[in-house]
Amino acid sequence: MQQGTLMRKVKSKSWKKQRYFKLQDDCMTIWYQSKRTGKIESAFSISDVETVREGHQSEVLQSLAEEFPPERCFTIVFYGRRGNLDLIAGSAEEAQCWVQGLRQLIEPRSFPLTSALVSRTWIRDWFQKADKNKDGRMNFKEVQRLLKMMNVDMNEDHALRLFQAADKSESGTLEGEEFVLFYKALTQREEVQSLFQDFSEDGKKLTLLELVDFLRQEQLEDEGTEELAMELIDKYEPSETARARHVLSADGFLMYLCSPEGSIFNPRHRALWQDMSQPLCHYFISSSHNTYLIEDQIRGQSSIEGYIRALKRGCRCLEVDCWDGPNGEPMVYHGHTFTSKIPFREVVSTLGKTSWGSNSSPPPLMGASPPSSHPQRVFLPIPSQVLKGACGVGPQQCRVPRSSKSQVPCPSPTPQELKHKILLKGKKIGRLEDTLDGPGDEVPDVSDDDNGAEAEEERRRVKGSHQEGTQHSPALQKDKESLAQALSDCVVYCKSVSFRGFQEARSHSRPSEISSLAEAKARKLIRDAGNKFVRHNAWQLTRIYPSGMRTDSSNYGPQEMWNVGCQIVALNFQTAGTEMDLCDGLFSQNGRCGYVLKPPFMRDEETVFNPSDPGSREGPGPITLTIQVISGQQLPKVANSKDGDVIDPLVRVEIHGVPADQARQETKYIENNGFNPRWDETLQFQLHVPELALVRFVVEDYDKTSRNDFVGQFTLAFANIKPGYRHIHLLSKDGTSIPPSSLFVHIHITE
Repeated sequence: MQQGTLMRKVKSKSWKKQRYFKLQDDCMTIWYQSKRTGKIESAFSISDVETVREGHQSEVLQSLAEEFPPERCFTIVFYGRRGNLDLIAGSAEEAQCWVQGLRQLIEPRSFPLTSALVSRTWIRDWFQKADKNKDGRMNFKEVQRLLKMMNVDMNEDHALRLFQAADKSESGTLEGEEFVLFYKALTQREEVQSLFQDFSEDGKKLTLLELVDFLRQEQLEDEGTEELAMELIDKYEPSETARARHVLSADGFLMYLCSPEGSIFNPRHRALWQDMSQPLCHYFISSSHNTYLIEDQIRGQSSIEGYIRALKRGCRCLEVDCWDGPNGEPMVYHGHTFTSKIPFREVVSTLGKTSWGSNSSPPPLMGASPPSSHPQRVFLPIPSQVLKGACGVGPQQCRVPRSSKSQVPCPSPTPQELKHKILLKGKKIGRLEDTLDGPGDEVPDVSDDDNGAEAEEERRRVKGSHQEGTQHSPALQKDKESLAQALSDCVVYCKSVSFRGFQEARSHSRPSEISSLAEAKARKLIRDAGNKFVRHNAWQLTRIYPSGMRTDSSNYGPQEMWNVGCQIVALNFQTAGTEMDLCDGLFSQNGRCGYVLKPPFMRDEETVFNPSDPGSREGPGPITLTIQVISGQQLPKVANSKDGDVIDPLVRVEIHGVPADQARQETKYIENNGFNPRWDETLQFQLHVPELALVRFVVEDYDKTSRNDFVGQFTLAFANIKPGYRHIHLLSKDGTSIPPSSLFVHIHITE
């Protein structure tokens, strides 16, 4: 990576300042200084960087798209709520140098290593934090400060013994390799060493056969185990001599346990592993509510950053509320509120640039409410202009049987068939069959009996449109009707209809239609007719959205909606909490494509399954999940804690699923040790419907006088759990990784 590079730091279309950016010699810190004054303005650590985006992937850089090419632009995204850093390099080569360099620096943190294998970059980071006088040495007083920073309340005599053992020069200070020795001694993993020695005959290495025994007996790897053992040795053994002898040292063993292969999350399920050739209604689909909002629902900011973040997070169903704007330009904002506005054109442009992460990505669904009058003239061409044919599926592409309309035609398309397409959800004039065979005469029904905010908003929109229509000439009215028909033709598979009961839907609706229900109405249907709801969702899409009373952008619990097979469970992605943890946990599998195949018993239109009666599930009986919580490593401090504070961590395991499976258990708390706490406690759960269960691991700082403080969490679907000795790499409250914080557990599953 080049150092001292002159780039433009951009905050807005008009605020573009030239700054020198430089990576310091420690390869951990980047500072930038003013070109004019030479004053260092700010600095940040590589450990603060979550990711790097190339091109115009921020609201600010998109506004400068005509002025600066995407090859020169990139965005540094930080963990937490710190704002993005938008930069414009002097050339495409300089931009690539920084993008690739930053990515290489942050890449190893995905599965950081502790003990003897901890990265030297991470050691240098801790050394600099503790070296108060910046003299390149660390005395014992600074070591004590370091231990507090690391969340360790260690006995002073023990800390002094570690310090003196590492001080080979007997100078009373640690520097260079001496500090590395101190750090290695501090991070020694006794529980891992004990496990290693259980399978090692000489206590120094695992032979190929000994490693195979461990993989089969403890990790339950039963296919191609010898080949897997060879791969692990080649990949994680640091010694060339040991690799040549096909043995794994204690360091290599720890490296494997801390790797993706040693994670609790089945690495095979990280990739696209599910069947993508089934109808859309057979999948849970990651969905956001009012995607454009990044704050509250009344006065919050509307931003394309909301769409970028949601798409990067795997969201595939986005909401776009379009309203009349100045000069005939449709605007996106929360109608009848004081939220800010963004041009519809910018939203569509963002979708075109960020909707597909790979060739295998399924289609996004875009719920677009069109403007009410003349701006439809502008609205209609925008998607086709910007998305170049990706928006919508034309009627001629719809595979609809030409059989009797008394049957239930129009099978929903599959994600595989609709790759690189965007489906529009909205009102439609006529049925899908009429679109194919000729114009229809059905009037869009805007009534709804759920009294939800969206239904009322739609009533106002349509009422306003009808009022305007009465004031214009017949010619103009005919022109507007033509525009409405053209817009209607863009809606093929996701025609919005009112929900009037399961029997009514079965008799008169089509698989190409979709109903939206407020959370309260959905809960009532779950209570009163759980099985009917599951059957309905086996052949038609249902969207659930938050109550209009959630003006603070809070979220409802999505699990009960998934329990009856609701596909599009829309959440406020901008609000962190348990609800978004569950959403991220469910959709972290299958290549993070935003589509998860529902269990077989939820795809059968004649199913007898009812989530309130787990015995109605066809298949094997309950299973037992046993979790031994062994230890934790380098847990973070609580946000806004005082210097010197050390946490008292406990671990809580939560099961989210059908009502009979809902449960939580927790360990005792460990006093004053967030660095390497040991629990060695066993928690056990019985799961009646494991196919729907999500398992959430939460670490909290115990407080006997007030509510415990959040430390970290990790959530995943039960189906993605790998048994055996596993590491759980913790995430922050907003779902970002917090390396190198982790839990070490043993998982056992029995039927």
